[in-house]
Amino acid sequence: MRRAGRHGRQPPQGSPMENGMRQAPGTPEPPAAEGPLAPRAPRARPRLVFHTQLAHGSPTERIEGFTNVKELYAKIAEVFGISPTEILFCTLNTHKVDMQKLLGGQIGLEDFIFAHVRGETKEVEVTKTEDALGLTITDNGAGYAFIKRIKEGSIINRIQAVCVGDSIEAINDHTIVGCRHYEVARMLRELPRAQPFTLRLVQPKKAFDMIGQRTRSSKALGEGRVNSGKETLRLRAQGPAMLEEGPSPCKEEATHRVDDLLESYMGIRDSELASTMVEVAQDSAGAAQLAHGLASVLGDFAFPQEFVAEVWAAVCPSRVGQE
Repeated sequence: MRRAGRHGRQPPQGSPMENGMRQAPGTPEPPAAEGPLAPRAPRARPRLVFHTQLAHGSPTERIEGFTNVKELYAKIAEVFGISPTEILFCTLNTHKVDMQKLLGGQIGLEDFIFAHVRGETKEVEVTKTEDALGLTITDNGAGYAFIKRIKEGSIINRIQAVCVGDSIEAINDHTIVGCRHYEVARMLRELPRAQPFTLRLVQPKKAFDMIGQRTRSSKALGEGRVNSGKETLRLRAQGPAMLEEGPSPCKEEATHRVDDLLESYMGIRDSELASTMVEVAQDSAGAAQLAHGLASVLGDFAFPQEFVAEVWAAVCPSRVGQE
């Protein structure tokens, strides 16, 4: 009897082994490697195509190849033959002026984008009888600030002509196009009491089923959120857009708490800004490092120390007092 070699019985001729598995007879043997293995080709980025309509009514078009909100607006404007400056804001999966569905810094890969364009211009006179007007301001990331919320019983709530979704174009004939939401909120806070002022507003163009819609002022826990566990396209002011998993429930809740603080302290809501602040806080060892991080990333806001402390407590409550 013939003994097998040191490494066991050799496979019969014509049945080569590959990765420990016997190949079928007649299978060509792979060529021998020559020199070092060639580097694996980078994985191609998937082509991302989104469907879009004008919110007041239009055919459906497709857009792709954008990395930030300004480029997104340019792509929408191109397919519909309008100027990008006509677009006030976009909502996801609804044509209505629904601030819970407002497009922020993230788009789900299956989201349908509705663009709300300029409609009628109107002017209203307001007398500031108390410090707070009752407005919450946000912006579209491309130069327009608009009304995201109207507080029940407030000064603005009593003026029927002012609606959620209206873009604020000028205060006392001073144009604010190009200003960020926090700048507009500060201008409104600094207006003197008992002195009338004029707001020039641009309302979104409305479809027939939207006429008469005025306000959505109640808070909703899911506002501005992307469904957890789903892949999303995150738009950035600088750098390329990135594919990411949807936020975890923990991060989602922290982002909502920080967004509430932004509204309380500054009169603005901005889920993408809040998300960025949560990320900076999670990478910080304490409130002092958070303040430094926010100053380097979001220095234009000049957040006060007490606000930073509240953000730290909202994002990392278990670490308060440990830094």
